[in-house]
Amino acid sequence: MIISCKEETVPIQLEAADPSFHEIIDKNTKGEIIAEGFTWSEGPVWLEKEQMLLWTDVPENIAWSWREGEEKKKYLAPSGYTGDKEREGANGLIINQKGQLVLCQHGDRKVAVMNAPLGVPKSEFDYIATNYQGKKFNSPNDIIQDKDGVYWFTDPPYGLPKQDEDPNKELAFQGVFRTGTAAESEEIVLLTDKLTRPNGLALSPDERYLYVANSDPDKAIWMKYELDDNKKIIGEGEVLFDVTEWVAAGKKGLPDGLKIRRDGTIFATGPGGVLVFNSEGKYIGTINTGQATANCALNSDETMLYMTADNYLMRIALKP
Repeated sequence: MIISCKEETVPIQLEAADPSFHEIIDKNTKGEIIAEGFTWSEGPVWLEKEQMLLWTDVPENIAWSWREGEEKKKYLAPSGYTGDKEREGANGLIINQKGQLVLCQHGDRKVAVMNAPLGVPKSEFDYIATNYQGKKFNSPNDIIQDKDGVYWFTDPPYGLPKQDEDPNKELAFQGVFRTGTAAESEEIVLLTDKLTRPNGLALSPDERYLYVANSDPDKAIWMKYELDDNKKIIGEGEVLFDVTEWVAAGKKGLPDGLKIRRDGTIFATGPGGVLVFNSEGKYIGTINTGQATANCALNSDETMLYMTADNYLMRIALKP
């Protein structure tokens, strides 16, 4: 399968590990490159009302937009660092339940909400999370919001120039956090500090399980955590899938962003492109983009998967 993009071609292969893979994606489906020219594309999110996709170019401190039949457009700059030095911008994006754009800001080290309508974007922000127990976050990376309005986010050190060794790092760990509930006194709750590089995260459709990618080449895994009725992790969790050997063998990419369809199918960017797991957590195949692939997003009816893959923004159709 070949994707044409102007004068270059980029191979995308559908690699089925189980026949059920083609119940998700038809074997004859061809993907598309819909935009290119990025340093590192990330954080895609679909806006149904606007029929528009937003995503970020993290090193360039820019958020981009795209609509069917149009070229990409610069949407927001700066997106995640508002200071006067060179720092990385926003990474993960979501649209919250109020219809606002929420951004994980690497450079400013905060979780922010854009203080402007989606149709008139401005680099003006209010803040959802700025610190944990008085210490600045490392660089919030990816975020979700649950049915009760609680935000869940990861905080690896990727936005710090020297990462773990950066003199401005204030937390001694990389955390998975959420905002506090009405029943809690804490504004920010630490769920786990046991992952070396927590990255993408998603909740199961019934919100009883939390999935977190760990983008450490020495421990390239996805974790599955059971949650109690108070939105806290039960026990130590379990490894959903381990691709450390895939990374060591030279496959491009690490466990990164992930999305879960309403039927429980998991799309997880990692070595080789986008790995697909069924609702039972079984690996069934890979959408091999040929690129290190950072993140993915579903449109509203879940018939299209958008993928940020290094220099590219790609998409591929899914079966309803």
